[in-house]
Amino acid sequence: MRKQELARFRTRLSAQRAELLGHGAETVHAMAGAPGEDLPDPNDRATRETDQGRLLRLRDRDRKLILKVEEALARIEAGTFGKCESCGGAISPARLRARPVTTLCIDCKREAEQKE
Repeated sequence: MRKQELARFRTRLSAQRAELLGHGAETVHAMAGAPGEDLPDPNDRATRETDQGRLLRLRDRDRKLILKVEEALARIEAGTFGKCESCGGAISPARLRARPVTTLCIDCKREAEQKE
């Protein structure tokens, strides 16, 4: 893969990581800064707790994606970005553009999904 393409992927992944980290910071700020009001209506309390639970699940998904983004950045530095971990072949540029954190070529991914 050319240096220019790698630089483009590095920039894209770094921006994605910064955005995800920003989401986490916003969530922490919102939850810490939320007034400790005790809602008298049980339905209002339940709605707030459900919303907070959903938000925390989203941030957990973001946390997992951040790890994948950091691994992809490490692969760029190591020179293994764009190579399939299973067969060692090249991952197509179209697949990398669609999902830059991928570690498998489309054939190996298809095979892994069929095994599941």
